[in-house]
Amino acid sequence: MLFESSSVMFVTDTLCRIGIGLEKDCARWCQTNKMLSAQADRVMALGEWEERWREDQTGWHRPHVNKMLESNIEKVLDGRKGVKFFFPLCGKALDMKWLADMGHSVVGVEIAEKAIKQFFEESNMTYSEETVPALPGAKVYKSSERNISLYQCDLYNFSSAIEGQFGGIWDRGSLVAINPRDRQKYAALITSLMDKDCRYLLDTLLYNPEVYKGPPFFVPDEQVQSLFGKSCDIELLQSLDALTDREKARGMDFFTEKVHLITLKTN
Repeated sequence: MLFESSSVMFVTDTLCRIGIGLEKDCARWCQTNKMLSAQADRVMALGEWEERWREDQTGWHRPHVNKMLESNIEKVLDGRKGVKFFFPLCGKALDMKWLADMGHSVVGVEIAEKAIKQFFEESNMTYSEETVPALPGAKVYKSSERNISLYQCDLYNFSSAIEGQFGGIWDRGSLVAINPRDRQKYAALITSLMDKDCRYLLDTLLYNPEVYKGPPFFVPDEQVQSLFGKSCDIELLQSLDALTDREKARGMDFFTEKVHLITLKTN
C-alpha cells in the first residue's frame, strides 16, 4: 500500500509539474503572440527605404565593422578559406569590405542605388555597372579591386539562379527590417540560398513593440525557431544589452541584441 501510495503521489506530482510547465509555456506563447501582433500590420514600401537613403535618414548604418560579426567570425568561417558570403539588404555596410579584404567573396542585395554607390566611393573602390538579363530592371555593381558584387533590386526577385548558393550569410539588419508579414517568404528565400555547409549569422532585436512600431522590428527567439527550426539547427551565440539614448528616446526601457548561428540540418 505504501508503494502504491508513493507511486500515486509521484505521478500526481509529475502531472502537476507538467501542467505548470504547460501553463507557463502557454502564457509565454500568448505574450509573444501579443507582442508580435503589435507590429503585424506595419508595412514599409521599397520607395520609403530609398527615400530614407536619399535623405540620409540611415541611423541603422554603422561607420565601423560590426562588433557582433567580429566576435563570431571564427564560428562562421569554421576553418574555411575563401567563403562566398551573402548580404541581404546590405546597405553600405563596411563588413563587406572587411570580409573581402580577408579573401572572401561578397554578394549583396540592396534596393537603394545611393547606398551601393556610396559603399564603393567611401571605400575608395572603383566599380563597374551592368544590367542583369535575368532580373529585368536590376543592375549589378562590381568592384574592380575586390570580389564584391552588389545587386540593386527587390530582394524577393533574387534567387540562387543569379549567383548560386552561399557558404556564409550575414544578416545584421535584414530580418529585422523586412515587413513582419513577409517573414515566411524571407525565410524560404534565405534557406534556398544556403549551401549545404552554409553558416548563417542572424542578428535579432528584442524590445517592447507596443512602445515602438519599427523598423527595426521585434523578432523573438520563438519566431526564429518557427521560421528556421524545421530545416535548420539554431545556436544562440551572443546576447547583449544594446540600449542607448536613441532607443530610450523611442520610449524603450530595454533593447537586447542577439546573434544566432543557423546551419542546415544534416538529416
